Amino acid sequence: MKQEGIVAAGLFIGIGLFLGGMQIKSGITRVQDAQRVVSVKGLAEREVPADKVTWPIVYKEVGNDLLALYGEIERNNQKVLAFLRENGIEEGEITVSQPDIIDYQTERYVQQDGIRYRYNGTSVITVSSNRVDKVRGIIPTVSKLIKEGINISANRTYENPVVYSFTGLNEVKPAMIEEATKNARISAEKFATDSQSRLGKIKTANQGQISISNRDENSPHIKTLRVVTTINYYLKD
Repeated sequence: MKQEGIVAAGLFIGIGLFLGGMQIKSGITRVQDAQRVVSVKGLAEREVPADKVTWPIVYKEVGNDLLALYGEIERNNQKVLAFLRENGIEEGEITVSQPDIIDYQTERYVQQDGIRYRYNGTSVITVSSNRVDKVRGIIPTVSKLIKEGINISANRTYENPVVYSFTGLNEVKPAMIEEATKNARISAEKFATDSQSRLGKIKTANQGQISISNRDENSPHIKTLRVVTTINYYLKD
């Protein structure tokens, strides 16, 4: 009897170890399966018209009499404002900045002998409007101000460029993220099929940043919106 009990106990121990081993093996398999992941990116793009324009009108005046220079700038400012009003620009869309005056006699690194005019004044009148097409139609006609003797500074284009913006990002962002996510899933499903697997749940997802850029250098009033999502999916056999 004693020997039979020992045999039985050994049998139970062996079965327990076997079952335990099966559970451990099963657990390792699940861990390994859980680490099978595919990482994909989804892209969504669309073109939209700019819904805001900022147009700086910049001109210069020079002279040797400071008060006379300020008077000339004020008269020219009134001409620019009249031009804008005649073309339908509203008062709330116009900002007149304080003139920037340089006194060359106080500049340390300027050769005084070659200076013809002591003072150099720059005036900036800025149009900021949501009526993009309206302003775009006026910009080419600014040459009329030149004919009136106002030295519009075309060479300051890089310093004071016309800026077109798109402010409606919050309205289109959810739909673009949804589109990018769908495109990412399509890529993941294709990968799963090719690898004879099935697509599981999402492990991690990164929405990424939405970028806004000009469609091209000749069409700054048309913007390209771009969003990229990065999603990691589990794979199943």
